[in-house]
Amino acid sequence: MNLRPYQSEAVAAVYEHLRTRDDNPCVVIPTGGGKTPVIATICRDAVGPWNGRVVILAHVKELLEQAADKLRHIAPDVPVGIYSAGLKRKDLGYAVTIAGIQSIYQRACDLGPVDLLIVDEAHLIPPDGEGMYRQFIADAKVVNPLARVIGLTATPFRMKSGPICEPCNILNHVCFEVGVRELIVQGFLSPLRTKAGLQKVSTDDLHVRAGEFVASEVEDLMDKDALVEGACAEIVEHTKDRAATLIFSSGIRHGQHIVEVLKSKHGVECGFVSGDTPAGVRSAILDRFRSGALRYLCNVNVLTTGFDAPHIDCVALLRPTMSPGLYYQMVGRGFRLHPGKADCLVLDFGGNVLRHGPVDAIRLTTDDRGEGEAPAKECPNCHALIAAGYQTCPECGHQFPEPDRQKHEAQASTEGILSGQTTREDHHVSETTYHVHMKRSDPAAPLTMRVEYRVGFNRYFREWVCFDHTGYARTKAEAWWRARSVEPVPGGTEEAVELARAGALAPALSITVEKKAGEQFERVMAHRLGEKPPRLDGDEGLPEYVPAPAGTTYGIPDDEIPF
Repeated sequence: MNLRPYQSEAVAAVYEHLRTRDDNPCVVIPTGGGKTPVIATICRDAVGPWNGRVVILAHVKELLEQAADKLRHIAPDVPVGIYSAGLKRKDLGYAVTIAGIQSIYQRACDLGPVDLLIVDEAHLIPPDGEGMYRQFIADAKVVNPLARVIGLTATPFRMKSGPICEPCNILNHVCFEVGVRELIVQGFLSPLRTKAGLQKVSTDDLHVRAGEFVASEVEDLMDKDALVEGACAEIVEHTKDRAATLIFSSGIRHGQHIVEVLKSKHGVECGFVSGDTPAGVRSAILDRFRSGALRYLCNVNVLTTGFDAPHIDCVALLRPTMSPGLYYQMVGRGFRLHPGKADCLVLDFGGNVLRHGPVDAIRLTTDDRGEGEAPAKECPNCHALIAAGYQTCPECGHQFPEPDRQKHEAQASTEGILSGQTTREDHHVSETTYHVHMKRSDPAAPLTMRVEYRVGFNRYFREWVCFDHTGYARTKAEAWWRARSVEPVPGGTEEAVELARAGALAPALSITVEKKAGEQFERVMAHRLGEKPPRLDGDEGLPEYVPAPAGTTYGIPDDEIPF
């Protein structure tokens, strides 16, 4: 098996760290990016050229099986034992032992001296206290004080304590990291699309315990008939042409409700697994889902890590979570590539994208509710979902209070699933108006022409055309004008507004608006224009331009102007 370039770099970074530092390294590779080949390669080298002994620790049997399979391919001559009650094996005395932490954590001394302790899903190591991982590692270092720990994870942070690599933690330094977006661009992970559910929930009344929403309250919130039926209808509508949809519910009762609604109202068969599902039944359901015989699968807390079904092309989040790691792991089920899979659609009904940010730029918070500046907010007057940077609602004109007086808004999830991800929408234009804009914070700045496009009943998008600027901005303004008018390009903004109001410009029939995740501004990127009007006859009929009184701000705060 040949490693991908970034996997080879990760292995080299681990070796460099072990050679040059005395502490313990961590490798960060996204879900679906292939941590197991990195682990297998390190084991092969440690046992072969270096004559060492290795223990691989994981918390679910699926990860143990994956590690054993990759080792057989990469290092078929390396003796490998498995120590796991779930796999009904308790092998000792091997060069490499792949162990379930629940089975092995009190048996470190039984293994004898070990040189490398490799922890998959290393974010599960607690930062302090006892815990199974910490007990095993401490005991293993009693047997061999020189043993080194290598961690691998997709999420190098914990919900409450922040980064897992700190000088006082077991893992001390991220020696290699590659991001979700980078692997998507390189073609190693599936592209993602996101869509917010039309059904919105507010988590404001939920209590937080140990850094997470109280589970029973979450299930009561999400298990309302209207929300379940609306979410199921959206899921069916958006997945007509998709191969496999994985649904995360908020509890067993909620999950069974989802399954029943999909069957009774939409004729859709949906499997269901939870921690209470018998092992044989669970295995049969997962096999049907992996084979494609079952297109929809709902689960509660069991398919977040270690579950590998590359053909998943839709993930539906019907549970809000305070945990950035859990949010990432749920979305990560759709990261893997598969023949015929163009992308993975993420349907978020729990406000998770808004709460945590794009999966490649998750925001860590230090307070229990994860509160802080969100990338989107809901207008309390018209309930529009708008970028957080707006002080004036572009749909109804509602004025938001200044940030230092503002409390948190009702939450919704309109943020892109990837930072920088671009979404575009076309809108029919019902009216276009032209205004002279003076920058409030700098009255000496050049004037600009503010073009406002009205779409729908009372929604507006804005565009700024810089006739009074120089260089590229002026050149762009000239091209903008020539595309719309047979009149000579105006010398400045005031003349441009005067001519525009007199009818010198072709009408905008529709516009294309772009929104990039992580940015607060929507931008008008393209226009469908009508015919250019004929030349105006002299100056007769031109409305007289009357400058606005000093201090006029036109209702547009400076921080909403993208220049």
